[in-house]
This record gives sequence, structure tokens and C-alpha cells, in this order.
Amino acid sequence: RVTIREAVRGLIEDGLVVRRHGSGTYVTRRPLIRNSLDVNYSYTDHFQASGLRPGRKLVGLRTRPATDDDAEALSLEAGTPIREIRRVRTADGRPAIFSIDRIPAALLTRPLDRSDYAGSLYRVLTDAGHPISHAEAILRPEVADKELANILDVSPGTPVQQLRQVDFDVEGNPVMLSDEWHVTSIIELLVYRRGPGPVG
Repeated sequence: RVTIREAVRGLIEDGLVVRRHGSGTYVTRRPLIRNSLDVNYSYTDHFQASGLRPGRKLVGLRTRPATDDDAEALSLEAGTPIREIRRVRTADGRPAIFSIDRIPAALLTRPLDRSDYAGSLYRVLTDAGHPISHAEAILRPEVADKELANILDVSPGTPVQQLRQVDFDVEGNPVMLSDEWHVTSIIELLVYRRGPGPVG
């Protein structure tokens, strides 16, 4: 009985179950994955560490002129060729994230086939001499339209978490612009907030 009590207390502390006085202990409804935004890392590695089977599907790959929006984020001239990569990441076979990534084509000096883009784009950029130092991200809630709902296998109108991120290389140059849509029932985004410490 003592062992069970300690185990349940651990589950409560982890947020997996909740105790309601006079009623009982219940499993909480939580996403499968929690992703801390404090650190930039591979979703594939994170899914595996969470005990889920990761998957990636390349759904679009093209070279196109940079729009004004792309150009501003990546410090380019509008019309500069960029490589656009569209992918779906899955967790245990379920779509979790749809992403559209844009990289200036001039940074990718060697020919790449589709398999390179299905893997880690951070590895692609490292191989091209532009390892990532840091990123800046903006979060905003959205609802899935018909096209996005079809990609993520959710109902139209389902809330999703949209993240726009610019990755910078070790010299401080913006080298990748990404838009991601996260299925909130599968992946939860967390931010560690410091301070404020003693307040007078």
C-alpha cells in the first residue's frame, strides 16, 4: 500500500493523474508529448525520447523566388531563389506537426536529393557550413482550415498551435524560416520562465 501511494504521488507530481477530494484519482487528459521551447533540437530525437515512434514524410520540395515576407525574415532581396520544404512529422503514425521550411538556395552548395530533405534540416545546414546557433520564435493560436485539417488528420476548425521561427547560424545570419502547425492533442509547447526573484 505504501509503494502504491508513493507511485500515485509521483504520477500526480508529473501531472499524469489528478486527485479529487471525496471522489477519487483520475487520469488527466494531456498531450502525448511536451516540447520545451527553451532548447532547439530535433523533433525526431524528442519523439524517440518520449517513447513514441517518430516518422517524417516529405510532401513538397521546390525552388521558388523569395516573397517579400521571406526576404524580410531571411535578410534577402525579394525574388532571391529559396528552397521550400514541406513535411509532416508523425508520432506513432499520427500526424503531429506540419512544417514549411525555407532556406536560401545559395547556402546549399551541393546537390541534394529528396532523402536529404526528409531528414534533419539542421544536419543539412551543418553540412553546408551553417550550423545553427540560436533561433527566434513567435507562437500564435490558429484553427485548422480544410487544407490543414486534411494534412494533420483533424477536423476543420480544430485549434492548432502555430509557430514561426527564424534560425540563425553561428555568424548570426538568418538561414532558415519555418512555419509549423502543431496538433495540440499530441504535442504541447512549454516555455520555462525565470524570475522575477525577490520583489520589494
